[in-house]
Amino acid sequence: MNTEPGPILIAYDGTPAADAAVRASGRLLAGRAALAVTVWKAGLGFDLVALPTTAVGLPPAQIDVRTALEVDRVQMEHAQRLAEHGAQLAHDSGFGDTDGVAVADDPDIAVAETLIQVARERRAEAMVIGLHRHGPGALALDATPRDVIRNAPCPVVVARDPAAPAPA
Repeated sequence: MNTEPGPILIAYDGTPAADAAVRASGRLLAGRAALAVTVWKAGLGFDLVALPTTAVGLPPAQIDVRTALEVDRVQMEHAQRLAEHGAQLAHDSGFGDTDGVAVADDPDIAVAETLIQVARERRAEAMVIGLHRHGPGALALDATPRDVIRNAPCPVVVARDPAAPAPA
């Protein structure tokens, strides 16, 4: 049985809240291995192919399969760059060995579910996630942080973007 601790899984989407979470957790978890995970939704390019634009009075979309595949490729490459940026930020913030990975997921599966699955597969020691606020007095958590907190197989570090509006 492998008893070596797993990495700290960082949910990284490139937002200021995610950056703040990486920086804050880097101070708390200095030296630990980290995995920055960016989730992207595979197949969205194909949704554009099937989009019934005539229903809203627009001409039919002229998107073919090659274009749909190109949309997915561009999304995947963007997600990988984001994950690698998150890994570099984690390293610069005090984490030890870092890696970034883009995880493709079905558009119908919640991002939180995907993050929790990756945490289980990688035997994550903890998870880090940024908290987004959408305006003054916003008390409800976004679905992703809320669901990660509720269902994670490990401790969760939640950091609020210090530039976000404070609760009223």
